[in-house]
Amino acid sequence: MTEEDADYAMRIMNMIKLYGKPIRVNKASANQKNLDIGANIFIGNLDPEVDEKLLYDTFSAFGVILQTPKIMRDPITGNSKGYAFINFASFEASDAAIEAMNGQYLCNRAITLSYAFKKDSKGERHGSAAERLLAAQSPLSQAERPHQLFADAPPPPPPPPPPPTLLSASMASMASMSIPSLTVTSLILPPPPPPPMQATLIGFTPSGAMPPPPPPPTLPTTSIHSGGMLPPPPPVSSGSFSAVTLPPPPPPPPPAPFQAFSQGLGVSSGQTSVVPPPPQPPFTVGLNANLLQPGS
Repeated sequence: MTEEDADYAMRIMNMIKLYGKPIRVNKASANQKNLDIGANIFIGNLDPEVDEKLLYDTFSAFGVILQTPKIMRDPITGNSKGYAFINFASFEASDAAIEAMNGQYLCNRAITLSYAFKKDSKGERHGSAAERLLAAQSPLSQAERPHQLFADAPPPPPPPPPPPTLLSASMASMASMSIPSLTVTSLILPPPPPPPMQATLIGFTPSGAMPPPPPPPTLPTTSIHSGGMLPPPPPVSSGSFSAVTLPPPPPPPPPAPFQAFSQGLGVSSGQTSVVPPPPQPPFTVGLNANLLQPGS
């Protein structure tokens, strides 16, 4: 049997119950003496229900335990005497166990922890300065320590994060976008821009305003045999004519009646009769009765 086989048998068979009693599987005492550095603690006021496995599971959290916790029992009945011993692989682990567990309740009883007395000594306890100095000069290697992977192993690494999906990626991109803050001025809509000028209209100035209408043409004067003159409206210079009224501008009259009317009034043929302009109304002329009588 090799050393690996012995280690495997110790891991598997240690604390296995055989005929109702847990068995202890350890290496030879000669090998254990080489590993013992003196970090042996005493646990008192134990409850009868506390067994070796409970002590091992409780105190292995503080460090490596070289041997299985030893509960002192009655050789005839097998009942616990109420105290036990635990041997740690380092003084750091034993100091931490004493500091944390002394006075704590284990199965409804407050346990007491301290360093155990040395064998073949008169009241001297473990944990002295000499033992600590020797332990620091010859530390135990990892290969020499017993297997306690479940006691002080580092925690398993956390599981990797799940791969990002399309939905989560889009949500992350939306969350990273900056949302502008809403203020009172940002809620006011700006005025719409003016429509572009597609074409230049005839009669409009570049600014879009209508130009003033052109002035009406002047009316040439017409001479009458009586010596009266027909000036352009609105004033009348001849004293033989009455006032001229200006109604809204109608369409221009035909030229034939105007010519006959001008001949009846005694207009000479050598003079030119001009048709009134379109914006001006026809003139209502009041003539004196003396002018229309024959021989006057």
